[in-house]
Amino acid sequence: MENEHSRQTVGAESVEAVFDRFAVQLQQGLTATHVERRLKKYGNNQLRQKARRSSWQILIAQFKSPIIALLAVAAVLSFIFQEWIEGIAVLIAILLNTLIGFFTEIKAVRSMEALQQLSKTVAKVRRDGQVQEISAERLVPGDVVLLESGDLVAADLRLIEVSKLQADESALTGESVPVSKTTDAIAQEVPLAEQKNVVYKGTAITRGSGAGIVYATGMETELGRISSLTDEATDEMTPLEKRLDQLGKRLIWVTLAIAVVVAIAGILSGKDLVLMVETAIALSVAAVPEGLPIVATIALARGMWRMAKRNALINRLSAVETLGATSIICTDKTGTLTENQMTVTQLVLTSGSVDVTGEGLSQTGDFQRAGETLSPDQETLLATALKIGVLCNNAALPQSQAENPDKIIGDPMEAALLIAGTKANLRREDLIQQQPEVREVAFDAETKMMATVHKAEAGQYFFAVKGAPESVLPACTQQLISDGSQPLQDADRQDWEQQFQQLAERGLRILALAMKTAESETAKPYENLTFVGVVGLEDPPRQAAKAAIQACYDAGIRVIMVTGDQAVTARQIGQAVGLVDGSAQASPGQELQQLDTLSDSDQQRLQQVPIFARVSPEQKLNLIALHQKQGAIVAMTGDGVNDAPALKKADIGVAMGQRGTQVAREAADMVLQDDAFSSIIAAVEQGRAIFGNIRKFTLYLLSGNVGEILAVAIASLFNAPLPLLPLQILFLNAVNDVFPALALGVGEGDPSLMKHPPRDSQEAILTPAHWRAIAVYGAFIAAPVLAIFALSLTVLGIEPSQAVTISFLSLAFGRLWHVFNMRDDDSGLLRNEVTQNPYIWGALVICTGLLLSAVYMPGLSTALQTTHPGLQGWGLVLLTSLVPVILGQVWKTLRSR
Repeated sequence: MENEHSRQTVGAESVEAVFDRFAVQLQQGLTATHVERRLKKYGNNQLRQKARRSSWQILIAQFKSPIIALLAVAAVLSFIFQEWIEGIAVLIAILLNTLIGFFTEIKAVRSMEALQQLSKTVAKVRRDGQVQEISAERLVPGDVVLLESGDLVAADLRLIEVSKLQADESALTGESVPVSKTTDAIAQEVPLAEQKNVVYKGTAITRGSGAGIVYATGMETELGRISSLTDEATDEMTPLEKRLDQLGKRLIWVTLAIAVVVAIAGILSGKDLVLMVETAIALSVAAVPEGLPIVATIALARGMWRMAKRNALINRLSAVETLGATSIICTDKTGTLTENQMTVTQLVLTSGSVDVTGEGLSQTGDFQRAGETLSPDQETLLATALKIGVLCNNAALPQSQAENPDKIIGDPMEAALLIAGTKANLRREDLIQQQPEVREVAFDAETKMMATVHKAEAGQYFFAVKGAPESVLPACTQQLISDGSQPLQDADRQDWEQQFQQLAERGLRILALAMKTAESETAKPYENLTFVGVVGLEDPPRQAAKAAIQACYDAGIRVIMVTGDQAVTARQIGQAVGLVDGSAQASPGQELQQLDTLSDSDQQRLQQVPIFARVSPEQKLNLIALHQKQGAIVAMTGDGVNDAPALKKADIGVAMGQRGTQVAREAADMVLQDDAFSSIIAAVEQGRAIFGNIRKFTLYLLSGNVGEILAVAIASLFNAPLPLLPLQILFLNAVNDVFPALALGVGEGDPSLMKHPPRDSQEAILTPAHWRAIAVYGAFIAAPVLAIFALSLTVLGIEPSQAVTISFLSLAFGRLWHVFNMRDDDSGLLRNEVTQNPYIWGALVICTGLLLSAVYMPGLSTALQTTHPGLQGWGLVLLTSLVPVILGQVWKTLRSR
């Protein structure tokens, strides 16, 4: 359906005409009835989504495996040589391998899709006269959308209000410089890049604030019309999965060579041609750990769900493995190390200091000076300061404390100012009725100030200004006193600077307030101001932050605080959370210059600094480069639109889910849904656990497969009977090995994971030490099987079919118990991450049942050529199968010592 509200049409109309076109008012917005009606007409605000992989596609993909091809060759050869039972058995093995792969992969794929649904874009709209946050999918033409710096535009909007508004439209136009926006009507026939009164879905607000009316949603937006942008999404394969895939392909060629040698040796020694060909194919299947890609996907999906449950949402799969190698975390202070529950606790005015009671979002409290309660109605300076904080504000409080009292919209600092005003019965909606807002000068990272302009009496305009004290004070020429104002002298400035310092040393965030009255609303907002006072806001450290930072130190991870706040405030919080001791100093961000301008000694000194204060986004980039140059894997937190470059440059970009802008969340590899530093540590721990799990099941599968190959190859080379038959090998690899490997892949990891330094990010999944372990474990598995097979045939006089069954069961159970060799070297013998993994015990129960079925189930036992081993045989199986785990534990103990 073509949208009748085109860009050219709405762009050429005046603001008033746009309101009439969509039958909407700025302060009222759409009603719920209008919204539902328009949703039915225009549908959800969604682009054409990438088709999800269907169950049939996942099933068919299982047949594209080289393992299936090898099994198919074995089945064809069996039928050619009229080995009907073996041929059917191989087909059953193909079916089982396919079904196991299908059910495990579809669960992982659906888990990944469900995770993606957790991250949804929101939009701030005005509906039924109230500001609401809604899912961007629910936007409809006519919605009044409020925009701030850092927002991602959720639909195509005709702008109706702007304040220094700029948008990054490079995704649509290729223009790298942000575009300044206006509300003025323009000519109809202008190019997309010159449409100054429109912002487009998918672009980012980089500066200022504003409001717009939705005129196009979903596929009718400019982004929707560019089909190439909707088709770019492809399945992501992480470097870890690529390495596993390459490992599997290399093993195919190696094992094919081994299989050919074994087959030729057997044929030359007089063994049956069909038997040796089938044995060679079975060995080829045995040597290739076909479960690797499947189990890796399951391990990644399971780990990502664990991270999501601990409030860390992964945007990019590749971040999972990088997390485990993180060596430096550069973290913000506000909301990450602190609670981000701002509370105004003090106001400093020319008349003295005023304490404010009440904590958090509680709108009850009072104002005290020297223990006596003050009434803002009688304290003019206090009332003026509170009024400025309420007017110069973009946050919104809940309509009532009884209905969702914790839900605030906007910046926590601005919400704290609204709450402080509420304690004095100064509510923004009431003040706006008395002094309507006519202009907003949005907060700017360069000026570090914000202003709103309001109609006052006698044709005058009232300017309410708030911002960083070091920015506001120089813009002031007067200061407010009880009976008016007076010139701001140098001595007064020094007194105020001392007040700033004292508040900051107490760990408070500080905000300066100023005002002026002018005859024109267009007067320069930051000139000739009257200084009113300073607000001290308390943001207590998170209780879990200190333990989390200590956990970082135990794990060999450095933590660096990077904040835009003052140095003394940052140092106080740093001491409170255990980041630094009392002697440490915070360095100013201006020391973080481009690397090529810093001497080697300066670089070395800056690498040791634990706190940087008053840091700009550009300086964050320099800090990342400084540590990456030394080979560190750097995680960087960020929340603002200007943090996006640093989030992209860092090895792990971490955005704040609660206070972070949508631009920052899109640029990040990981989003913290609770903004807590402890969630980063939980994600790092899971990253380490996932990598360790993948290493363990790879080691487990390969070492077990090497044991099979050695047992059959040695018997063939010495012209001895085969201890395993081809179908028995296929049964072990297609059915029995998968469950323990899956159990290892979804384990929670060793509790001591965070007691070790991070691994090298370039470290292979299997190091030379692991390859040696594979060979040793393979020998431990093969040797007792060959020994019991030879003993059964020669000394004990057991018939060949029974002897083969004993060696088959010995190998099978030996590989099951071998899973306990996968514990970490420094873990306990009986109490470790493997024995405490409930999935391991479940896998052992399932596999034991399958092995009993292989011996006693009619039909299956016939196909596998197994017989009842007898009481003596079961005793031999038990003893022999325990040898690999006993030798493995002894070797592991000796190696760790």
